[in-house]
Amino acid sequence: MGFAMGINAVMHAVDEVTYGVTPASGFKKLPFVSSSMGEERPLIEDDQLGFGREGLDPAYDVATNDGDIVVPVDLDAIGFWLKGFFGGAAVTGTGPYTHLFQSGAASLPSRSIEVGNPDVPSFSVHYGAVVNQLRIAMARSGMLNCTVSLIAQGETAPVSTSVAGTPTAQQGARFAHATGVIKRDGVALGNIVSADLSLSNSLEKVEVIRQDGRIGGVVPGVVQAQLRMTARFNSLDLLNAATDGTPINLSEIGWERGTSGLKFEMPRVFLPRTKRTINGPGGITADFNCQAAAAPGGHKIMARLINSVTSY
Repeated sequence: MGFAMGINAVMHAVDEVTYGVTPASGFKKLPFVSSSMGEERPLIEDDQLGFGREGLDPAYDVATNDGDIVVPVDLDAIGFWLKGFFGGAAVTGTGPYTHLFQSGAASLPSRSIEVGNPDVPSFSVHYGAVVNQLRIAMARSGMLNCTVSLIAQGETAPVSTSVAGTPTAQQGARFAHATGVIKRDGVALGNIVSADLSLSNSLEKVEVIRQDGRIGGVVPGVVQAQLRMTARFNSLDLLNAATDGTPINLSEIGWERGTSGLKFEMPRVFLPRTKRTINGPGGITADFNCQAAAAPGGHKIMARLINSVTSY
């Protein structure tokens, strides 16, 4: 047995046919930056009287397995997580392929995600894992990552061998912060300093009474799509849109790499009226916490992933 090292950790994942049931095959080996997944069962202090000051043994409370997995925003593997948030995509093209994901699906896929430390060795599977949130921060430089928040039903006890068999590696070149762009009606906004895209499925846990103390599933709630932008103050365009309450069309929030790309679309975005604080002789910025809304029969947010993968 050796000491577990993060650099040697592995992640294998597969779509479940039945919620909470891990398939025997079909696993993919995925890149990741960090993971905080893990089942927890807190202790409840015993409240019985009559047995002196030392008290009695505590009891275990219900099991929870909520956590974040930070993954690179790359050409190939990011599609696995987009499918988890949006549901299946409509695919067009003959190579490269365009995968169109749209918010508002009635049901979402559940996954079994194995996280392993071969150094020990130790492998455990987080089953019934459903994507609740996606968060991507945009900046001028640095590594481009996506934080995936999941709610899982449970985690298996660690074992010394992987259940993934021979997984198929799914990993591609990363998109770069430097290629990011935010466009309004097809025209790039040139004064954005930073931005944070936050999407949520507002999952509701089905908290039923079970012998194992775990949830019975999750149900999708209202889709939420928000974009926080920090802009250098050099124009009244965004301020006017915030003042008169007219939604703007953010036709592209994304990145490109050659013929591949990842582009989010928010057709109707409302901007709040915001103050412009002056803190010294330097540049003045304004923060906009924008919220997306759907037109009748439309979607709050869409994502187009263009790559060489035929389907997810």
